[in-house]
Amino acid sequence: MTGEAPWRLFRGDGVPRDVHLPEAPPWRRFGATPGERPPGEPGTSRGSAPYLISQSHADIVSAALHLRRPLLVTGQPGTGKSSLARAVAHELNLGDVLHWPINSRSTVGEALYRYDAVGRLRETTLARDTADAEPSIGTFIRLGPLGTALVPRPRPRVLLIDELDKGDVDLPNDLLTVFEDGEYEIAELARLPEGQSCVEILAADADERIQVTRGRVRCDEFPVVVITSNGEREFPPAFLRRCVRLELPAPDDERLRDIVTAHLGEGTMGEVSELLDEFLRRRQAGGLATDQLLNAVFLRAGGVNLDADSLLDAVLHRLGGTI
Repeated sequence: MTGEAPWRLFRGDGVPRDVHLPEAPPWRRFGATPGERPPGEPGTSRGSAPYLISQSHADIVSAALHLRRPLLVTGQPGTGKSSLARAVAHELNLGDVLHWPINSRSTVGEALYRYDAVGRLRETTLARDTADAEPSIGTFIRLGPLGTALVPRPRPRVLLIDELDKGDVDLPNDLLTVFEDGEYEIAELARLPEGQSCVEILAADADERIQVTRGRVRCDEFPVVVITSNGEREFPPAFLRRCVRLELPAPDDERLRDIVTAHLGEGTMGEVSELLDEFLRRRQAGGLATDQLLNAVFLRAGGVNLDADSLLDAVLHRLGGTI
């Protein structure tokens, strides 16, 4: 019976059963170390697989590091733009990546910090009613990813500004002042009297607290800023002039083989080479990402005995529609 195949965890027959879940793909094992996520795969998983990039592209990244300029990375979805930021942080030992995902409502102000005025009013009123000490204003201020990236420290943090082209048309220009000055003001702290000029506030990282004096935050080392774009619109010339630009192409046959080997091991390629050929054929129509190939290879190598067409149709669907 087809329902007896060991890889079929869900059989759709309504019968409860104890099932041992197999090990997850390397890029979906949460709580490990940076680098294991395949190119283009979102999430918070971690690992140690290398990020594969050509030497010429790596040299552009190095140029941005030398110049302390933001790196603007463009390319089709699934080419590894976001993963590049994590690879830089991992290889240079710069800690966890600060992630600012952009949408149409994103603003520079919220990426710098948030102030909970309503919460402070509520807690202050409660403290007065109970004769308790009023909580510090720093309790109600939390830095965002951009604000945390600009905190002074001996070694810079990596900031990923993801899909900037999805933001408001004025957002790139709003970033220019922050990029050029490397500092910002927390207005609510700048107005405090002299005796309260030094305040401890929360960073974007839950376990880090920052001392801020007179409301000013200024970096010692400009952060490593990686900005991704899917090319949905052009950016202002003034913004582009201040960035180092990197265009990531879709990986070719050889690069795809290297990526599969890096994530799933040398032994997988002999079993699933036809999947790679079919992936390349379908990718010519556009809209396929590298992580979709990795998903198909992982399933086939793990014993999922679907026929080739069914397997490819399940995971190699075009990102903008159907094939």
